Amino acid sequence: MSQSLGRALAILGELGEGPRTLDELAAKVGVHKTTVLRLLRTMESGRFVHRDSDHRFHLGSRLFALAGAALEQRGIRDVAAPHLARLNEETAQTVHLGVYEGGNVIYLDKYDSRHSIRMYSRVGLSMPLHATAIAKVLLADLPEPRRRRVAEEIEYTRFTEHTLTGPAGLLDELSRVAAQGYALDDAEHETFIRCVAAPVRDATGRVVAAVSISVPEVVLSRDEVLALLPDLLDTVHAISTACGHTPP
Repeated sequence: MSQSLGRALAILGELGEGPRTLDELAAKVGVHKTTVLRLLRTMESGRFVHRDSDHRFHLGSRLFALAGAALEQRGIRDVAAPHLARLNEETAQTVHLGVYEGGNVIYLDKYDSRHSIRMYSRVGLSMPLHATAIAKVLLADLPEPRRRRVAEEIEYTRFTEHTLTGPAGLLDELSRVAAQGYALDDAEHETFIRCVAAPVRDATGRVVAAVSISVPEVVLSRDEVLALLPDLLDTVHAISTACGHTPP
């Protein structure tokens, strides 16, 4: 990768977190402001970034169009859509579709709950590999050597008192997930949210995505969240069937 391209991508990644000034971007990229400004002007001319009246830089409209095109090209999103919408309608809770891509687990689709208290998340956002139900489901399907390697490379940020804090705990959890066919985020990422997730499989039996239901603690108890599991399993079964999967 060329140095200029690498810096431009670093800038776009930083802007994905929110608007930034030239000084903030230069500090993040670690080069002089004139170099960053030159890159910004090039990206601005292509509508990849834009500058507001306060001289803060934002992601540009061209990126929104590319993001939409990327999502359209991911077939699993289209296949899953009607099933996710139905699950969202039946449970009234937040429903996510996630995939493992390039070493990251990202949200590919989201259907918001109808409650006033909601989980913060957005399509395209990556999620912690050790503290979310979708990530556990996706990692649990990896071959054991790769699963172990991923577990050892994670930075174990402690989000709550329930967060897993090391590879041994995560590997034990992934073994349970693989055996039982679903995963639980028991207030491990956010203290007031629980999530249950299950895998979507393709014709080869490989896990290609995961679906989760996320519920605020004030809406449903832990047992009530787990009571949603049959609806979730019916949904992932329907999506998997549409992907060509036939259960053994």
